[in-house]
Amino acid sequence: MSACSSRVRLLIVACFISTFANGGDYGDLRELIRYSSKTHFSTPYYEKRAEWLERRAALREKILVAAGLWPLEERPPVQARRFERSVKGRYAVEKVQIESLPGFLVGGNLYLPLNRQGPRPAVLVAHGHWKHGRLHDAQDYSVPALCANLAARGFVVFAWDMVGYNDNRQLPHDFGGSPEEQAWAFTPLGLQLWNSIRALDFLEQIPEVDPRRIGMTGTSGGGTQTYLLAAVDERIRAAAPAGMVSSIFQGDDACEMAPGLRTGTSNVEITAMIAPRPLLLVAATGDWTRNTMNEELPSIRSIYALYGQSRGVSATLINAGHNCNRESREAIYSFFRRTLGRRSDDRSVPEAKDLPLPTHAELLIGCEYEQREKSKEVFAAWKQMSAARTARMGVNALSGRLATVLGIRWPERVSALPMGDRFLLSRQDSGERVPAVWLNPPGEKTTSVTLDIVPEGLRCEYCRAAAHESGASGDARLLVEVFHSSRPPVRSYDLERLTFHRSEDAERAQDILTAAAYAARFAGGAPIRLSCSGNARAWCLLAAAAAPSSVQFNFGESLLSLKEDELYRTLAVPGLQWAGGIHALRASAAAHLPIPESEAMVTGGSPLQ
Repeated sequence: MSACSSRVRLLIVACFISTFANGGDYGDLRELIRYSSKTHFSTPYYEKRAEWLERRAALREKILVAAGLWPLEERPPVQARRFERSVKGRYAVEKVQIESLPGFLVGGNLYLPLNRQGPRPAVLVAHGHWKHGRLHDAQDYSVPALCANLAARGFVVFAWDMVGYNDNRQLPHDFGGSPEEQAWAFTPLGLQLWNSIRALDFLEQIPEVDPRRIGMTGTSGGGTQTYLLAAVDERIRAAAPAGMVSSIFQGDDACEMAPGLRTGTSNVEITAMIAPRPLLLVAATGDWTRNTMNEELPSIRSIYALYGQSRGVSATLINAGHNCNRESREAIYSFFRRTLGRRSDDRSVPEAKDLPLPTHAELLIGCEYEQREKSKEVFAAWKQMSAARTARMGVNALSGRLATVLGIRWPERVSALPMGDRFLLSRQDSGERVPAVWLNPPGEKTTSVTLDIVPEGLRCEYCRAAAHESGASGDARLLVEVFHSSRPPVRSYDLERLTFHRSEDAERAQDILTAAAYAARFAGGAPIRLSCSGNARAWCLLAAAAAPSSVQFNFGESLLSLKEDELYRTLAVPGLQWAGGIHALRASAAAHLPIPESEAMVTGGSPLQ
């Protein structure tokens, strides 16, 4: 768990007390803990680098899955247009359009040092949520001053628009709220991370840039883009996220959240993925990074120590509000001079006082025709890219991606807490409480184990009748009440909640895997049989499809014959269509059958067979 560990331990104790005191109140932590962008998170401590590397790989997949970009494949060169060059003393600035998706043009500016020979180090600059975006020039925040000063000191700099800003108005900034967009993981965070990847591709391919020396910086929402791109793409050789790496605030804009992005993690752990590459945390006393020197920096430094690079991460704390002011910018100049400019000294680099900055007219592209609303066209291009990626994936890869979309896994250990004639199942240290009861207890003559998964949960009477009929055959039957089983499908889309918590249907699928892992100890190596009815058929299909390849199930044809409209009427799982939809679910689930589908046990419906 990444939340404050002492708080979680106290809640677990309280849950056990509540369990025994209130009978039907099972003390499930999922009912008690509500993480949000303002939760105070702590970063787990890792003793060994191998342990961290395994965690890092899982986090990278989590980020890319949440962004709708997994697996990240090789890409063709970026189609880009450079034009209208303006010379501004020691540097020049050009207008740039890159095509990140077919027909989707991202506007930006390329700042180039003059009178410098050979390929130069480069810096990507992602702007934050200030009114004028990459054009914003004020005392507390100036993208043009940052870019111009870096260029004057020999860096090639590329600044581009967030979605919905300046020359990137083909989509609104807060798109992604429709049910179809949710199903296809089409979110501002995912599209902006993709734009950042393509911006990096663009820098890497132009002759003025040394691709071995590319860094990135950004403030506020631009800081989020910085640590996310640097976390998933090691071509970023040095990173300086400003005003965003915090344990007490995770970012609450639509472009900083996505379903599944921060389940079990936080910005600080994600930023630590940049290790051992050089990292500068730019913080301020007047915003949510005020604790950096005592909290975030030591946490991240413990990860760098695993590489023997404790000094690879540093921080500067500016006595100001939320900003990228002159003092913050000067810390960034010094950092990149040392890390990308390969200067061995730590001298401060003051900002040039007489450096001319470009005007809005010299920065803006302003082509009204190309910037008209094109939401449908861009969404169609996203779906086409996603579907093509899915078509190239094998069944095991599809199943693994689905498990990451859901945020579920096969438990290594399941505990059972007795409660009279029933008991509560829980994964180790998870805090989940899954009520279950043996209808036919396992014994010496047990030949199979069946899980009964039904919307009625433990109140299911026809399950008991079915168990009575099958008892003589040596079939042990476990009736399980999965998370909120009797509730109707939840259709509300709470982006912040889904960023930190699994969906209800994912919780149900996890409970099925938890129960299956427990039941497997009584099955003698035989496949677990899934007997599911009503809405539970869709939950069982999810669980079977997301299970590891080594796990075998027996289940009825009714799961594989589940119709697409019934699936989406029953389930509310963001990203499910992006993950392959009904076809990927069927293929992944069928791969777990130990015998041909036509010979599989036919169960399902109500009452159970």
